[in-house]
Amino acid sequence: MNKRKALILGAAGRDFHNFNVFFRDHPNYEIVAFTAAQIPDIAGRNYPASLAGEQYPNGIPILPEDSLTTLIRQKRIEECFFSYSDVSYDTVMHLAAVVQAAGATFTMLGPEDTMIKSNKPVIAVCAVRTGCGKSPTSRHILNILQDKGIRPVVIRHPMPYGNLENQKVQRFASMQDFQDQACTIEEMEEYEPYVANGHVIYAGADYGAILEAAEKDPLGCDVILWDGGNNDWPFYKPDFHFTLLDPHRPGDELAYYPGEVNLRMADAVIISKVDSATEEGIATVLKNAHRYAPNAPVIEASLEIDTVHPELIKGKRVLVVEDGPTLTHGGMKIGAGTIAAQRHGASEIIDPRPYLKGKLKRTFQTYPNIGNLLPAMGYGKVQLLDLEETIRHADCDAVVIGTPINLARLIDIGHASTRVQYSFKEKGANKLDHLLETFIHKHEIKSEQWETSN
Repeated sequence: MNKRKALILGAAGRDFHNFNVFFRDHPNYEIVAFTAAQIPDIAGRNYPASLAGEQYPNGIPILPEDSLTTLIRQKRIEECFFSYSDVSYDTVMHLAAVVQAAGATFTMLGPEDTMIKSNKPVIAVCAVRTGCGKSPTSRHILNILQDKGIRPVVIRHPMPYGNLENQKVQRFASMQDFQDQACTIEEMEEYEPYVANGHVIYAGADYGAILEAAEKDPLGCDVILWDGGNNDWPFYKPDFHFTLLDPHRPGDELAYYPGEVNLRMADAVIISKVDSATEEGIATVLKNAHRYAPNAPVIEASLEIDTVHPELIKGKRVLVVEDGPTLTHGGMKIGAGTIAAQRHGASEIIDPRPYLKGKLKRTFQTYPNIGNLLPAMGYGKVQLLDLEETIRHADCDAVVIGTPINLARLIDIGHASTRVQYSFKEKGANKLDHLLETFIHKHEIKSEQWETSN
């Protein structure tokens, strides 16, 4: 039987996972290539033979998505599998039209095809868009579990932007680990807050191998906490599935793939940022939560902002630096830095565009609606230098850093700067604690406190 020739359309994450769990040993498919979109500089690599398996002794090329039509026709591709997240329904279907017009079938794998079952209970924290506040929420859940004597291990959605072979299984337990594994800004933004609080976090390229390592972590593992990326559904079959909605982007929960999947799968819905959103925005997402996840309890929560040196903002012209993916494919117009600048009385949030250097110019060309905020793009050394030069040359009194990590530790800011951070706080009755307590009893998880007292 001839194998069906296929492409996997991805962005260095979900695509690799789908290949590993569904296609690597599939007798009926030959994956000719991955295509890459959304993340800069991830095309032109090779998915290595050590990860690709025996059927692919030369590995699999990773090619730019903009060559899709040519690839389908030249390679006689029969099927294209869409495998990335946080894209509008319009974008997905336009891409489907490109694929079908070139003569191929457009396909999406579902959760049952791609979720791995863990030997440990799994709590998943997902969202309907990137930038909803998954990581602060995950860290809050982590703290509740630890206060109850439960030993959770965090596994983060992949960001394998470097050497894929070296990134098969990554474990981060100290700040030195980030340097040893040559992490990008985007990786450190997600991993560092956990490690700074004494937690262990796993990530990488092969989530079957990652799960095996996490379940046997030397510090112990009672629960797997899945911290999702973008608005993707979990790589592991969840025993409890939290989905975050963002009232700053009301309606997006029904307009971006696969965010609506997460909403419909939710065991509980968290409406975040209620402290800074409009009443209309909150009402819209609340209505959609009740309609599309009618059996899921709803938790309202704020992402409270802590500004280290607010005196550097008041009356000053400030440059605001925000999380890169949230501003780019996330489409957000506001972040922690923006809110801090407004609340602490900045006289002006300056426009960074006159000062852009190198690849940051391309970022603003690709995402022209970013506006007068600066995304912290640092997927490689060149981008990091471009970010540094852009900030240093900006005509401002101070820099407001709204990223999850302190950029001043990585680059020379060249200005007075202040850091802004989010923390999760539930509004009203403590439903989250009750849900987690019920989860612990349901799965008969024995805490260290329980074992000590018995």
